[in-house]
Parts: sequence; structure tokens; C-alpha cells
Amino acid sequence: MLRLTWVQPEDLIGHELRQAAQDGREPSVVAARWRAAGGPEAPLGAGASPRPASRCLRLLAADLLDELADLPSALADDEPTGLTGIRALCPDWPRPPAHPPSPPGPERLEAAWLGRAVGCLLGKPVEKLPLDGIRRLARAAGNWPLAGYFTARGVPEELLARYPWNRRSAPTSLAENIDGMPEDDDLNYPLLGLLVLRRHGRGFTTADVARVWLDELPAGRAFTAERVAYRNLLSGLEPPLTARHHNPFREWIGALIRADVHGWTNSGDPAAAAAQAHRDATLTHTANGVYAAMFTAAVIADAATGTRDVHACLRTGLTVVPPRSRLARAVEHAVRLAREHSDFTTVVDLLHDTYAATHHWVHAVPNTALIAAALTHADGDFAGSVCRAVSGGWDTDSNGATAGSIAGLLAGSPAALPDRWTAPLRNRLATSVGGFHGTGFDTLAQLTHQEASRP
Repeated sequence: MLRLTWVQPEDLIGHELRQAAQDGREPSVVAARWRAAGGPEAPLGAGASPRPASRCLRLLAADLLDELADLPSALADDEPTGLTGIRALCPDWPRPPAHPPSPPGPERLEAAWLGRAVGCLLGKPVEKLPLDGIRRLARAAGNWPLAGYFTARGVPEELLARYPWNRRSAPTSLAENIDGMPEDDDLNYPLLGLLVLRRHGRGFTTADVARVWLDELPAGRAFTAERVAYRNLLSGLEPPLTARHHNPFREWIGALIRADVHGWTNSGDPAAAAAQAHRDATLTHTANGVYAAMFTAAVIADAATGTRDVHACLRTGLTVVPPRSRLARAVEHAVRLAREHSDFTTVVDLLHDTYAATHHWVHAVPNTALIAAALTHADGDFAGSVCRAVSGGWDTDSNGATAGSIAGLLAGSPAALPDRWTAPLRNRLATSVGGFHGTGFDTLAQLTHQEASRP
């Protein structure tokens, strides 16, 4: 029986109840009605519950999703989604550079693409695993603190049974199996962003992003907020409603993982990078989900100049985020922890104490905080950044990818990245995005440089 993930009302309602509690709405009455009708909790680790709901329960879930959408939010004034509202709340919004710096060279961009792939690949086998499982698997292989790709060699069978690798990733992402970069949405979306720029230039609209997706992104390769938005497009809804209608994942990490290309192509202009990321993000996300993308794009635009350290770049990222938002507070908290504690395990444990019980493991707020903590604690060092980001759990491949992109960009060239990380990629990327399957990272860097050099 087909159980279509991430779109069925009975699977969305539990996530929307949690989202409502986080964004300042009062969902208790709706929650009581859902539970009184026998409605299940949200699936914890999957996109669909094991069994379909009855027709009546599914109809009730859809009605309750509409009711939740109409509830007022106490945080609305501090967390707008529109760019004008966001800028009005950011007193230190960056000014355009008087003399725009040169775009990053192909070597620096290749290091960023490679860094994104390395971090993603490192995190793929342990995606969805609890923090304790990640630590135990790495320790059993003699790889803790994390210093290399995960391996099953030397790991007891009983431990593998208790903490199984991500079933889709283990055949391609364990150290003993790596042969090029396997497909992953954390690489598909930068490719789609590159296509948007090649077809529509930097003045692209959110509708242009939607058209490229419909042309080039197979629906089965979209997940969470992206799949809901895709479904909404096919139902005739237009942005920004695509991000809001029955989309409880609109503050999850999906927009963040699409942000790199906007930073890569706006070197030294974090405001332009953030605005570009905003137009992309609002197809699928709102509020803190959008801020995560804007923050990341601004950090990368600052790093792309090659003149700023990671700490300055992170401070720049916060200038495009409303300061009273949950995301800004989380990033500031994470950076503070990373400065206060010499042991990164302590930093991770404190972040999990703060967020694990209340946020899904794919939510943008804790994951962005973890990325910022990893980069801060590693002082921007490439291997240190990706290993810390992945060792912190939650959305391991996405966090590793973003940390790797930023740290790779700061490193400046492929030669500055350790060969033990990059050689297994064989300069080859697998993807379902048309025209890019088997492309080398050097070619992707050249294509990105072309877009970064366009006026």
C-alpha cells in the first residue's frame, strides 16, 4: 500500500500543533478535539504514519489545519515574513558596498562546492539517528571525536542492530563504500538555484523558482516543506500561499539548504544575498525558516570575499535576522556556548537540553544554532567544522553540508582541503537534476563563477 509521505492531513496535524505552540498561537482547544477523535501524534522519524486514517479522521485533520492557520500569533510583530517587515526590524541591516569586490574565483568556489559535498556525505549514514547512537557508532570504530567518514568496520553487530545506518545512505556513504558523491537534496537544491540564476538572472522571482522546480525537480526528490509547496503548486496555489497552506514544515531546514548559491554569487554584499535567499525561501517557508536561509546567505556572501574570519561572517549573518526572533536568540546562545566551553560535547549536550524536547530534528532553529556553534568552536577550520556539525546530531547531512560550504569557502581552494576528505568524491556528483548528473565540482565552480560575475 502506498503511503505518500509529508502531505496527508492526519500526518500534518501533529506537526502543525507543535508549530503553533512554537510560533505564539494557542492550539490547546484544537489539540483536544484531535485527540478526542482518536487522532495520532505526528510521526517522529518518518513522513507518514504506519496506517492511513479513516476518511472522517482525515477530513477532521484538514478542517483543524485550517482552524490552526486562523489563530493569531503573539510573535507576529517580532517575526514577519515579508522582506520589508524584516528589514524594518534589523537596525544593522548591511549597506551595499561602495565598491563591490570581485566575485570569488573558481578555486574558492570549488572549495565551497567540495566542502558542501564532504559535509553532507559525512552526515548521511547517521541521519535520523539519536545523538547517543552517533557517538556510540563512532567510538566503536575508533572514530571519536569524529575525524573521518563513518565506517561499519569494527563495529559490533548488536550495536549496528540497535542503531542502524540510514538505509538509503549506507550503501554509498560509509567510508568503505564511497565512490563519488551520491545524490542528496543538500546538493540538488544548490544545482536548482544555479539553474534559476542561469535562466532568470539575479532578478528572479519566487514564481521563477517554482517554474524551475516544476521543470527540473522530480516530486519524489522533494521532502517536508518542499513537498507540501510542490503539492500546493500542482493544486493551483501560488507563492507565498504555497508556503503556508497545510505546511507545518515551513520553519524547518529546507530553505537553509538552498541558500549557498545566493551567497556565492553576491560576494561582499550580504544584503543582496539575503534578499535573493528570501525570494527563494518564501516559496516554501515563513518566518524563522526564511531567516535561516537569509542568515546563511549573508554569512556566505561575507566569507566569499576571502577577507573575513568566520566569527565576523557569523556576526554579519545576524544583521539580516530580526533580533527578537527565535532564530537570532538561538544563534546567539549557541555562539556563546561555543566560546564558553572548550569541550564541544558539552556545547552539544546543552543545545539538546534546550531544544530537543520541543523541536523536530529537522527544525531550522536548533540546526542553525548547531551550525553556528560548530563553526565558532572550530574557528572556521574545515575538518573541525564539518566534524563538529555532524557530531551534534539532528539533521546531520544538512548541517555538515552548510558548515562544509562555509569552511571550504574560507579555506579558499581545493588544495587547502585535506585529500582524505575530497579524494573519495572523485570529482563526480550524482543527481536527478537534469543536465548535471556526473558533473565535476570544478565544472560547477566555473558555472557558479559565471553567475557571480554577471552584472
